[in-house]
Amino acid sequence: MGGDAPAGGGRTPGAAQSRPVSGRGRSQARRAAPAYAALDLGTNNCRLLIAEPSYHEFRVVDAFSRIVRLGEGLGLGDRLAEGAIDRTVGALRVCKAKIEARNVVRSRLVATEACRHASNGAEFIERVRAEVGLEIEVVDRQTEATLAVMGCASLAHPKAGSVVIFDIGGGSTELAWLDGQTGGDEICASERIRAWDSLPTGVVTLAERYGSTRVTHGVFEDMVAEVGGRLLPFALKAGAAAATPNFHLLGTSGTVTTIGGIHLGLERYDRRRVDGMWMRGDDIETVTDKLIESSIQERASNPCIGRDRADLVLAGCAILEAIRRAFPAPYLRIADRGLREGILMSMMLEDKVWVRRRRI
Repeated sequence: MGGDAPAGGGRTPGAAQSRPVSGRGRSQARRAAPAYAALDLGTNNCRLLIAEPSYHEFRVVDAFSRIVRLGEGLGLGDRLAEGAIDRTVGALRVCKAKIEARNVVRSRLVATEACRHASNGAEFIERVRAEVGLEIEVVDRQTEATLAVMGCASLAHPKAGSVVIFDIGGGSTELAWLDGQTGGDEICASERIRAWDSLPTGVVTLAERYGSTRVTHGVFEDMVAEVGGRLLPFALKAGAAAATPNFHLLGTSGTVTTIGGIHLGLERYDRRRVDGMWMRGDDIETVTDKLIESSIQERASNPCIGRDRADLVLAGCAILEAIRRAFPAPYLRIADRGLREGILMSMMLEDKVWVRRRRI
């Protein structure tokens, strides 16, 4: 697990508790605390996080995640499919019910690459507004990258001269080069971004183009080569990052958390063990090779992958491998946090909730 890696620095809002906390046994006053809601509607997942401010952190009180594959088919076309829309609307109804059940004072609900790319993305957003009653904002790539950085930057090592943070999504991959000491200073993390990029390639779109049932080493290398070509402009801007002291990669996505869970041999995925863990490059290669050699049935039976993601995990591994080749680093730190946490932080910072609490 790279146990001799430098200890990570700093706490971030939500880092201590990012699992739903039951309201049973709590006082009415405790349950009535004002809450914030953040929704990340991606190409593959619909994910909701509801949290209450808690001193210099936030406390998660409810969460929801469902694989909806909203962007299914976008690797080969430009329209959201009706089946994908219906699945997503169903998941959003669950999110709406959770938001209404909590004392949510402010929410931000964002959609990313699938809705940016699809020719009927605006129609879908309007349908959600009319049928579900949720106002969803389609954010641009820079906003998505910035929020993802805010959500996980506190895991960057405080002595790192530079860090490359990446978020491998279903339809796009965001990258940012952070300069200077970022650990523990998540509030100013967005101001430390020296360069950023968003690749129009994610696990869903890549898997649809190259196939996903049987991925040979040759097919895997073809995927890596495609992503590497798309990475080149960012690598030219941020190439100096890898030469700085204590440089490392920091990844947030289902791909990296899956690799971490497999490396640990978890019988059931455990966020507490994966979030913040360090991995060496050769350990990442071992897991990747194991996945390439496995059948899709074997991948589906792995508790850290599951049936819904068995056909996507190797596309994610290819994107990760391209990033590792562009930015050689002895260590990768894994974050099971990102866009939703960044959204929550940005709202709470704007509302100055922690400043007010410190004055009490």
